[in-house]
Amino acid sequence: MMKTLLATLAIVFSLAGWMRGDVLIVADEIPAMEVLAKNLKDAESIPSRIVTQTHLPPALAPFSAVVVYIHKGLAAAAERAFIDYTEGGGKLIVLHHSISSGKRTNQQWFSFLGVDLPPGEVAAGGYQWIEPVTLDFVNLAPDHYLTGHRVKYEKPIAYTRSDGGAGVTELPGFTLKDSEVYLNHVLTGPRTILLGLKYADAKSGKIYQQDRAGWCRPAGKGWIIYLMPGHSAADFENPTYARILVNAVTWKP
Repeated sequence: MMKTLLATLAIVFSLAGWMRGDVLIVADEIPAMEVLAKNLKDAESIPSRIVTQTHLPPALAPFSAVVVYIHKGLAAAAERAFIDYTEGGGKLIVLHHSISSGKRTNQQWFSFLGVDLPPGEVAAGGYQWIEPVTLDFVNLAPDHYLTGHRVKYEKPIAYTRSDGGAGVTELPGFTLKDSEVYLNHVLTGPRTILLGLKYADAKSGKIYQQDRAGWCRPAGKGWIIYLMPGHSAADFENPTYARILVNAVTWKP
């Protein structure tokens, strides 16, 4: 009896410790997430905690948001924990290479997110990543809290929507240098598109404009937010993108 009581108290105190930070950041590249954590603290006094996927807390439900920034393989246990957290009512913020070719071997990740990374040549619609590059991101949802609340964009950028629209338009946007672009994400199922990407390939001369760089969608009782920028700490230092990330944490769907 005493051993059971002590074990229960240990779990309770452990959970209480984790709950002191209301945002959990799960990452395998820490310096970039330290920039994000500082931005959250400086902008809105939001506390956060950074862990690796092998050191998840006993429960994710107490966190108001869980940020996923995993470059290498996604462990099945972490995959399951993220899905259960979201479908149970949590807000999952998926960044950059958390959607990448290395996750193709996961059983449920892409179907849960509603994405596909088709194989093949990029010119034929196959998925490809390219770095280092300079690329633009444009606001495709000016009335949405995520991309509109207190966000100051750097400049207007000429953009043609890939999913329909009236020709070239000038949209508010920002530029990232020495970054990485992901081309030909295929989205399966409905969602709200937030950001588009514009990238001029130096080798082919082709200009890619794709409405794929940021979106949100419901999942069970919760929400998924995906934002493509995040190749390095420098991306998270961009003030426009930093504010969008703060909005992702403070947004109440």
